[in-house]
Amino acid sequence: MSLVLLTGGAGFIGFHLTATLLKAGYTVRILDNLAPQIHGALPTGLDWLSDQRVEFMRGSVTHEQDVHAALAGVDTVIHLAAETGTGQSMYEIARYNAVNVGGTALLLDVLANDAGRSVKRIILASSRSIYGEGAYVCPSCSPDKRVYPDGRSMDQLAAHRWEHECATCGANLMPVPTKETDPAKPASIYAATKYAQEDLVRVACASLGMDYAILRLQNVYGEGQSLKNPYTGILSIFSTRIRCGQHLPIFEDGLETRDFVHVEDVANAFLAAVQMSGSINQVINVGAGSKTSVTEIAGHLSDALDGERNLQVTAEYRLGDIRHNYADITRLQTVLGYVPQVGLAEGVQRFADWARQQPLPQDLLDKANAELRARKLMG
Repeated sequence: MSLVLLTGGAGFIGFHLTATLLKAGYTVRILDNLAPQIHGALPTGLDWLSDQRVEFMRGSVTHEQDVHAALAGVDTVIHLAAETGTGQSMYEIARYNAVNVGGTALLLDVLANDAGRSVKRIILASSRSIYGEGAYVCPSCSPDKRVYPDGRSMDQLAAHRWEHECATCGANLMPVPTKETDPAKPASIYAATKYAQEDLVRVACASLGMDYAILRLQNVYGEGQSLKNPYTGILSIFSTRIRCGQHLPIFEDGLETRDFVHVEDVANAFLAAVQMSGSINQVINVGAGSKTSVTEIAGHLSDALDGERNLQVTAEYRLGDIRHNYADITRLQTVLGYVPQVGLAEGVQRFADWARQQPLPQDLLDKANAELRARKLMG
């Protein structure tokens, strides 16, 4: 029976992916350090620990001995382990680099120096943040020409000029689905580390004769997402405030958009990459292929949790946040043969039904935002 290693496998995506792999007949080994920011001081919800087909190793991708032990006898590595969160990455640069880039380099170093390695494929969980602001066109003067604007400056954000403007005619640019062939333009330290991960995997696998797949995930949401982490996961952050009867602070003008993809679809995309018989060796977007505004998703979640739509558009902003980005998912469908199945309304309701059954966590959003303001990364 094929053994799959999930680094960071005790997290949100790993939890769902473990169940998906077990159902498909694989055995799973999980390497995870159970970071308190994600799991809390006393991790819960690790029900799969009792399954004999799952081996759990508490350890880190930054510790060579842990990585050596985790790789023994493995056929496929799914590399999920990473520090996440755009804002936090801008002032914890060394930690993000050490875990995301250093951990990936160590994993590949161990494989490169293991003459008896059994690993045949590495599947990397990458991020849509690599595209930065993504792809746009000017509907006024050049609707057929794709352009890729730079990240918005603090001066631009402070002036509340939220949208990107055409350099030729000054009209607002219109976002279009981002393709894997579009240029990478990371606008945050987190994004830069994810792009470095991609290069490391691509180059190392080519030199070692291993197959790879790089899945660029859009905004993943769903039941099981950490409710304790105030730095990432907009639905989790908002769900806590709704349950506490607090208002939802909506950055900018609330019309910024994201591609929200349910974690079940993400897990099934990873499974498709594991099961692929031929070589992959490609970057593949994993998303719903549609864009939803933050105001719209906040309203849907409020309704699903039977809360008041207490949305307050604050005009606040964070350096490194993108305005719009959604994925062209043609490769997901043609290369991996997968079409997302969970619609937004169903996915949000499933998340809400799960969240209302969880202990009410402490709301740490204001504390996290205060840290960003103190470092002049938020206005």
